[in-house]
Amino acid sequence: MKLFNDDPQQNLLPYEGLVQYFGKIMEVQEADRYFDQLSTDIEWKNDEARIFGKHFITKRKVAWYGDSNFSYTYSNATKQALPWTKELLELKKRVEQLTGTVFNSCLLNLYHNGSEGMAWHSDDEKSLGKDTTIASLSFGAERKFAFRHKQSKETISLPLEHGSLLIMAGSTQTHWLHRLPPTTKVHTPRINLTFRTMLQQA
Repeated sequence: MKLFNDDPQQNLLPYEGLVQYFGKIMEVQEADRYFDQLSTDIEWKNDEARIFGKHFITKRKVAWYGDSNFSYTYSNATKQALPWTKELLELKKRVEQLTGTVFNSCLLNLYHNGSEGMAWHSDDEKSLGKDTTIASLSFGAERKFAFRHKQSKETISLPLEHGSLLIMAGSTQTHWLHRLPPTTKVHTPRINLTFRTMLQQA
């Protein structure tokens, strides 16, 4: 198996942002082990959102971990960060070494099958600051990931492999939306870790 993309420094976006795909950063057996550990050891909960005053609970499950008890609000719902697990700290260190960026938190998503996805959005909450870097680590089922420019509507997509790393940086969150489209072709779960840097809270 070939580790890493031929050129992980290549920018996949044509303008106004920076997205780099490193490809697989670990062997399949190691990725399998992390998938199993994350499946059982993470405190998964169904995600919640308030949209137009209505309360929604998703089939997708999420978890929020960090250096301290960070609060993170999106979709009008607030989460409090849990202490890092041993596996999350191992993965955080590896991602930091590859990217040269220090992260202090991680939002995890568990998609049980292809019917569960994520709608178009940007991770542009004030708590993340401007031009933040987000490292996305994928385990389990290979899924398509898509970007759409907010003004031109140009779209770009790529498959995210088991044990692979994607970086979103620069002005990506300002100018681009991203999503995980649902699909009828995938019947197995996917776990996604998005390492982030929260602004220090008072």
